Formats: sequence, structure tokens, C-alpha cells
Amino acid sequence: MIHRHQGRGKIRARLAVALMAATAAGCATNPVTGERQLALISESQEIQMGRQAAEQVAQQIGLVEDEALQQYIQRLGMELARESERPNLPWQFRVVDDPTPNAFALPGGYIFFTRGLLNLMNSEAELVGVLGHEIGHVTARHSVTQISRAQLAQIGLVAGSVLFPGAADALGGAAQGGLQLLFLSYGRNAERQADELAFKYTLREGYDVREIRDVFASLQRVGEKEGEGRSRLPSWLTTHPAPAERIQAVEAQLASVPNPETLRVGTPEYLARIDGLVYGENPRQGFFQDGLFLHPDLRFQLRFPQGWRTQNATQSVAAVSPQQDAIIQLTLARGGAEAAARQFFNQQGVQPGQAGRQNLNGLPAVVGQFQAQTQQGVIAGIATFVDYGGNTYQILSYAPAQRFGGYGRLFEQVAFSFAPLNDPQALNVRPNRVDVVRLDRSMTLAEFNRRFPSVIPLAELALINQVANESSVLQAGTMAKRVIRE
Repeated sequence: MIHRHQGRGKIRARLAVALMAATAAGCATNPVTGERQLALISESQEIQMGRQAAEQVAQQIGLVEDEALQQYIQRLGMELARESERPNLPWQFRVVDDPTPNAFALPGGYIFFTRGLLNLMNSEAELVGVLGHEIGHVTARHSVTQISRAQLAQIGLVAGSVLFPGAADALGGAAQGGLQLLFLSYGRNAERQADELAFKYTLREGYDVREIRDVFASLQRVGEKEGEGRSRLPSWLTTHPAPAERIQAVEAQLASVPNPETLRVGTPEYLARIDGLVYGENPRQGFFQDGLFLHPDLRFQLRFPQGWRTQNATQSVAAVSPQQDAIIQLTLARGGAEAAARQFFNQQGVQPGQAGRQNLNGLPAVVGQFQAQTQQGVIAGIATFVDYGGNTYQILSYAPAQRFGGYGRLFEQVAFSFAPLNDPQALNVRPNRVDVVRLDRSMTLAEFNRRFPSVIPLAELALINQVANESSVLQAGTMAKRVIRE
């Protein structure tokens, strides 16, 4: 008979062999360094993963509806990418409709900038510097290495489940979530390498590499002042190292650049391209007003409970209770209200309760209670489906079954608050936009704001113009940014 500890020893030995075999088979040559690199996925798999993720980004976050701007960033990105170590990737550069400053690279050459980051920058050289950094992550296959490490860690997790029965149930979800957070963030060495590549790519295209410092400095100021916000993306500071360290690294590299003053900056070209770009949250896509969610373009309103944490995403609006034990979510459903309700209540694992047709503020609807079995336990809630304006809206409100009694009445109030939006002030609301002004004389930022009033605070105005404070002097001929309301 084989003793239990001997069986485990053999399993451990087989696991070690499997891990070594996977690691050995999964090594490839790094296109940047020429050294061996962990890569358990092929280039075609990398591209496929990136393409699928890029489609999700476009759907869930949304792209800026400015074709000239999209073509502009695609052209600048391709100028760098075609001279990189991986010129044949299906490179794609897009601007997403998010107000927070951020940029990120997906596997296979799919790179995204937020309009919030474009609002923060002031020159083509700055933009090219950040483009070069994100391209560097792709050319050095940083995401491939992280994904490969995650796959090896998953092998270890599965083996741990064999060695210790029940480990998968107890740790599986938490470990996978932790791995996602851990491996989606690059290490310091990867970030340093991407910065070095950005410096090389930017300089090779003839742009002033000194401008990269201004981007890092601006992002550092944003990090010092920003709160949690309602962005659908992680904070830039959660995915990148400290800007101060990166500024010092750029300073050290600049010593090797002869005559940097002869390099291209491209301030007028860049500012002309972002003139008129939406600044901050775009109320046309929906906004909150004391718990009331108003959507001017779709012309509806819905009142969420006071004190709940809310988020407006491209395809949904959601609220979470202060105790984080109840959720309300508004999304679009397919088909009419009755068809959508049938599809929902007939799902496997869903137990429908009392349901029927209702009239919600003159709109045909189906409202019903339900229970459903989830991995976290049984939940109970109210599902509401409303036909309005050619769309079918689905409002799901739910909580753990044992707590539904405390929320049921509140869930009903939210569902029955759905109504057409008729307030002319809300219907006609317009977003703030960047307005570029060329100064005919020198003046301080405070004087600039008095002569060309902006709807944002002076400290924020200083930030987007990359000056220290309201006393900073803007020279004659400078192209300065202000923010105006349409």
C-alpha cells in the first residue's frame, strides 16, 4: 500500500516536472533584447486575445466620436510602430471616451488613450512619448510574460487542489482574482524598459524627448489631487510607477542627447487637434443630480437611493448600497418588455415569483420578483422591463435572500421612478469643451482667466496648461487652454 505522504510526494514530483516542462517549452526570444523570455502563448494567440479585449473596451467604455482625432493618433502611433521591433503587428491606436488621464496597451498592438489624458497634454512630443511607452510594452511582450506567469500559477493552483482537497473551493476564486490584479500590472523592470524604449522611439522620430518629463509631472499632480472618481478604468497610478522616479530617469538619459533644442515639439499641431474636445464628464451620456439619474440623449430618468455609490458606464448604470449588500443595475435588454421578461424568468437557476404587466408613468412594463442561486448563495430581487423610445430597459435590483425584506420596498420605488425626461434644462445640457486661445500679449494665468473665463478652478486650469499656479506667466504668442461650457 502507498502511504498518503508518499502519494503526495509523487504528485509533487510530477507537478515539478510539469512546471519545468511548461517553462522550457514556453520560452521564446524577446524581440527587443534578443534574450530568452517566458511565453506560453503564440503571437497569433496574443493578437487574438488583444483583438477580443479591444472590442470589449470599445463596447464597454466607448470611443470618442471624432474620426479626425482617431486618424491623427493612429497616424502618429503607426509612425513609431512601423519602425519598432514588431512592425507587422495589426497595430491599432484609439481614443476612448473616459475623462480620467490614462493609457494602456493590450496584447498584440491594441493601444488606447483616454480623452482625459489628451486634455492634459500640450504637444505632439508629449503624445508621442506616451505612445512610445505603450508600444514598448507590446514590442517587449510584457503582457505575454504576465499572462504566461498567470497560466503557470494556475497550474500550481490546480495541483494544490489535488494535494489539499477543498483548496479550490476555498481559495480558487480569491487566487484567480488576485492573479488578475497582480499580473495585469507590470513590474518596475518592465516599466523602466518601456520608458527606455519610449525615449528611443521618440528620439528616432525627431521629437523632443524633454517633453516626456512634462507628462510625468502632470500625472503626478493629478495623482496628488484626484479622489476615487467614477472612471471605468483603474487609476493611472495603480498601473504605473511613481512619476518622480521616472522624471529622474529621463533627466539622466537627456545627457546623451546632442542639441535637443533642434528637435520637434509640435505644440500648435497638437492643440489644434484637441481644440473642442470634450472635457470632464459628458452629461449627454447621462449624469447624476442628487440621486436622480438623467439621460438627455435617451430622454429618461431614474431615481437611485440617496447615499448609494453609483457608477455610469457605457452600457449600464449601477448603484451599490452603503453596506454593499444590495445592487441596482439598469441595462438595455433585447426584444420587447414581455419577451425580455420571459427570457429572464425562464433562465436556469432563476425562480420567478409574482410578476405581471404594469404601467410605469405611462410606459408599458413587466415587473416581477425572483430568486436565484449563485456561488455566493441565494439572492432575491425585483426585475423590471420597460418599453420606451424604441428600447427595452431592464432594471435588476437584488440582495441576499435573507435581506430582501429590508430592501423590497426600496427596490419597488426605484423601478417605479423610471419615467420620460421632459425637463428642457436637462435635455439641453451640453458638455464642457477645451478651447485653445493664442495670447496677443504676456499675462499671468489669473489674468488669462479673467480675460478668457474658464468653468474650471484656477488650480485645474494651471494643471492642464502645465504651469505652477495662477501667478505663472504665459508668454505672448502662447497657445493656452481654457474650458468652456457650450
